[in-house]
Amino acid sequence: MTEAASRIVMHVDMDAFYAAVEERYSPELRGKPVVVGADPKDGHGRGVVTTANYLARKYGIGSAMPISRAWRLADAARRRGEPEAIFVRGDHGLYRDVSKRIMEILAGDADAFQAGSIDEAYVEVSSLRTFEAAADYARELKAEIRAREELTCSIGVAPNKLVAKVASDFEKPDGLTIVRPDEVQGFLDPMSARVIPGVGPKAEALLRGHGIRTVRELRAIEPEQLTAWMGRWGAELAAKARGISDGPVSSHHERKSIGEQTTFEQDTLEAGFILERAQTLTSDVFQGLVSRGFKSFRTIAVTVRFSNFTTLTRSHTPKSPVTTEDEMWVGVLRLLLPFLDRRENPKLRPIRLIGVRAERLAREQATRAEKD
Repeated sequence: MTEAASRIVMHVDMDAFYAAVEERYSPELRGKPVVVGADPKDGHGRGVVTTANYLARKYGIGSAMPISRAWRLADAARRRGEPEAIFVRGDHGLYRDVSKRIMEILAGDADAFQAGSIDEAYVEVSSLRTFEAAADYARELKAEIRAREELTCSIGVAPNKLVAKVASDFEKPDGLTIVRPDEVQGFLDPMSARVIPGVGPKAEALLRGHGIRTVRELRAIEPEQLTAWMGRWGAELAAKARGISDGPVSSHHERKSIGEQTTFEQDTLEAGFILERAQTLTSDVFQGLVSRGFKSFRTIAVTVRFSNFTTLTRSHTPKSPVTTEDEMWVGVLRLLLPFLDRRENPKLRPIRLIGVRAERLAREQATRAEKD
């Protein structure tokens, strides 16, 4: 395939988005290690890190890490004479507002646009015809985001969404990585198989058990063998290892639900802690709805996993579509509170995991008749 005939897809990934927004609007944070997440409570806090800026990452702090561990790493760095990390709880409303403006910039002149989350998106620019022109356009987008929002992003430009996403993470922060069609295999081969979207810890462990660590080693395995190991997903994985992906960049692919869950560092039945985490999950889910352009949804669902790994899910469909975060939180409370007493937890087992989900999503605003 000639370059002019190739698809050209960008994956745009904001750099340490939440932490960067905090620095943008709180200048006193600039140049300091910043951790966004739960209250660390001097190393005794519960909950996790939402994100950390690049200075904090040098201390070993990363997303989804228990906040107590993050505090200990930051304290150890402080004792070594490193700058003291600053922990902030975050302002999700602000993040949504900034994200909306950035997405409008990215969607502006795109052939097709698809938000991946609050801080990432796919942009198709095949009409530019060459990767040189796409690279120039990517630089323009980066400059416009920096000028308007004082934030940086990393962009991968490639023949498809799969390779573009890997490329956007190749050089961070403020990176720009171009992978032309004839460069795809050489780009992917040396990397860990973990870079392939969908290869999580379990799949990585299975592959390592068969002596497979790199994309090159994964590509050497016949699709039939991968299917024998992993089921139907094995054939898809074989294609991904070859940089093959025909997924469209489209905002018309409608998700049926959006959800988030968290596993606690220790099993607990402490109501204050559980409700705090549930409220954060609710905010994250609602924020995900907004960033993807959904205006309302019909069903709220809550999942609870107990210390013995028994998992229960309960859902509720209000009479009117849910259109605000407060309405969603009321529904989550209604479903979750019975798990904290004997109504849904007769043996008062500690809770290991909770999840919050919005289902039956709609892009249209609920009408007055529906709300009434």
